[in-house]
Amino acid sequence: MVLLAAAVCTKAGKAIVSRQFVEMTRTRVEGLLAAFPKLMGLGKQHTFVETESVRYVYQPLEKLYMVLITTKNSNILEDLETLRLFSRVIPEYCRVLEEGEISDHCFDLIFAFDEIVALGYRENVNLAQIRTFTEMDSHEEKVFRAVRETQEREAKAEMRRKAKELQQIRRDAERSGKKVPGFGGFGSAGMSSMSSGSIITDTTIEPEKPKMATVPVRPTGSSKALKLGARGKEVDNFVDKLRGEGETITSNTGKRPSLASNVLPPPVNVESVHMRVEEKISLTCGRDGGLQNMELLGMITLRVSDDKVSRIRLMVNNYDKKGVQLQTHPNVDKKLFTSDSVIGLKNPEKSFPLNNDVGVLKWRLQSTDDALIPLTINCWPSESATGCDVNIEYELQEESLELNDVVIAIPIPSGVAAPVVGDVDGEYKHDSRRNVLEWSLPVIDAKNKSGSLEFSVTGQPNDFFPVNVSFVSKRNYCDIQVAKVTHVEGDAPVKFSLETSFLVDKYEIL
Repeated sequence: MVLLAAAVCTKAGKAIVSRQFVEMTRTRVEGLLAAFPKLMGLGKQHTFVETESVRYVYQPLEKLYMVLITTKNSNILEDLETLRLFSRVIPEYCRVLEEGEISDHCFDLIFAFDEIVALGYRENVNLAQIRTFTEMDSHEEKVFRAVRETQEREAKAEMRRKAKELQQIRRDAERSGKKVPGFGGFGSAGMSSMSSGSIITDTTIEPEKPKMATVPVRPTGSSKALKLGARGKEVDNFVDKLRGEGETITSNTGKRPSLASNVLPPPVNVESVHMRVEEKISLTCGRDGGLQNMELLGMITLRVSDDKVSRIRLMVNNYDKKGVQLQTHPNVDKKLFTSDSVIGLKNPEKSFPLNNDVGVLKWRLQSTDDALIPLTINCWPSESATGCDVNIEYELQEESLELNDVVIAIPIPSGVAAPVVGDVDGEYKHDSRRNVLEWSLPVIDAKNKSGSLEFSVTGQPNDFFPVNVSFVSKRNYCDIQVAKVTHVEGDAPVKFSLETSFLVDKYEIL
């Protein structure tokens, strides 16, 4: 090892913050730092001092010292360059170079130190990259949120399925002339009238073959013959409950779902071994072109519901050429995965947990390469005598993808007349309450890889940014898939089901 530890200490040798890159006890580190001031000669200016075992490379920071403890055979020139980078990092987090300020930001400094040195060796990073790396959101937190959102969607889908069953029982009872049973707090009558007046946008309900007259929608007039009375209140209460839980409710008048409703429905046939390949993208582009930042997080989640197939291995096909970083679960045999692309437990005698979602493999891709943008958006506002003429176009760069329910939202200045739309591919809707023009395209794929929209409206060019994009896809961006599942003993194939989703966390053109 070259670099043993990096520390900020007082001139008396008291450690304020120290980061060890090899296994060292606290007593050992404090002893080395306490001995450091005694080794410096009075009236001499040096950048390093040595003992029989270690070398101290240091730089004064007003009343403090930035000290690197290295082995004696390390390259002193590289150590001095590393020391300068350490010294430049500290003012990024501390306004004043005092003991109290260093202590308050000790964890920020430790995280930054870890970006500079890994396992005792200097990483090839600069100050700007360190700042970017330490400001990133937690990958584990994003994966946790993605898993939780998926579980919430499954729970809501189950709730809607139950509601549909109750509606069917109500209809069957009405056809047979039997007494209609009540269903819990909101009542069967409320369910029946609700189904005729509104739908939940996340679920596709097949139209029923007409066997009897359709139940009329509650009118807005004062006709007593069609008044539903208390039933209408039950409908409103049920709809309010759904809205309180985050559901989007629309009427049957053909309104389009909002951006938040872009989620994939859960699969119908789920086997005893079920896997979800989930990816989420966060992307920011400049209005003049150029990718500012793109981060993609992916995960393979395994769920086993039968003890007979709990001792299995997953064969993974990784055809990705974009440079993703892969990481397996701590209980997964990393050597087996590295050599054969097979996911199996370190102890083959153990089984995967039953009825639990287990993330077995995750990956991360971060880039500023324009060639990796899956869907490019070019928004070009031009000032005119009456306001602005806006031309916006899209182009699918990753032709292997099929994007569904694409919505491109362009801000519109508030307090102006509705935009006058000229040529458009797809459909559009002006939301005057949110001051947004939503350009909707049901599918973007290799056969429909480009399109444009033109409109005129009063405003300035800066008024039409940021442009936000939302879509869903059943094909993942990084070509990583589970090809086969086998038993640990005998390599007999196991039947499994697979669910793939590629979703947007943030997709902005600033």
